[in-house]
Amino acid sequence: MTVLINCDMGEGFGLYRCGDDAGIMPQIDLANVACGFHASDPTIMQSTVRLAKVHRVKVGAHPSFPDLQGFGRREMRLQRDELAACLVYQIGALKAFLDIEGMALSHVKPHGALYGLAARDAETAHAVADAAVHFGVPVLGIAGTQHEAVYRARNLAFLAEYYCDLDYADDGALIITREHAPRDPDEAARRTARVLAEGKAVSIGGRDLPMRADCVCVHSDTPGAVALARAVRQAVQESATR
Repeated sequence: MTVLINCDMGEGFGLYRCGDDAGIMPQIDLANVACGFHASDPTIMQSTVRLAKVHRVKVGAHPSFPDLQGFGRREMRLQRDELAACLVYQIGALKAFLDIEGMALSHVKPHGALYGLAARDAETAHAVADAAVHFGVPVLGIAGTQHEAVYRARNLAFLAEYYCDLDYADDGALIITREHAPRDPDEAARRTARVLAEGKAVSIGGRDLPMRADCVCVHSDTPGAVALARAVRQAVQESATR
C-alpha cells in the first residue's frame, strides 16, 4: 500500500483564514476537512471541497468536540450517544457538500482533543465508531491505541498515521498542543523516512518508539506547512522506490 499524505485543513471561519490550503493541497493525498464545530463554516467547507476536487485529493471529515472557542483542542466529557450525534451531524454536513460535487466521503478523522481522548479512552473511541459506522469509510488514528483496538473490533477499516509536525511523549502518546510550533522541513523528512524504513519514531525524550504509518499527517496551521508538506512528500516518494 502506498503511504499517503494527509492534512487537517479548511479551518478558517468567516473572514478569518487559517493555513495556506491552496498551497498545501497539491502536496497531499487526503484532506481532512473541518466540519464547523472547531473551525470552518458552510462556505469554507464548500470551497475546500471544490479545491480538493480540482487537485484530485480525496476528502474526509474532520469532526471535533463542540469547541469553536478553543479550536477543539480542549477536552470535553459528553455522553456516548450525545458525542456520536455530534459527529454524525458534522460528517453529514460535509458529505452533503461532497455529494453536490459528485465526490465520495473518503474517511473520518477526529480532531484535536477528541482524537487524543479516543486514543486512550475506549468509550470515546466507541462513540467515534458509533458515528463512523453509518458512513462505511475508514477511520484514521494511532496504531496500538484504543483507536485501532475499537475501530477494528467494530469492523471499521483503520489507517494508522504518523505526525511529522507534533512530538510524541516517551510513552508513545501524541502531544497535542493548543498552537503548533514551526518545524524544520528537512528534519521532518528525515524522521518520516525513518518511520517508513525502520518503523521507528523518536520521542521528545530521545527514546525510540515503534511506529506504523499508512499515512503521514501535516497540519495546515503549522507555520511553514507548505514547505513541510513538500519535504515530507518527497521523503515518502523516495521511500516507495527503495
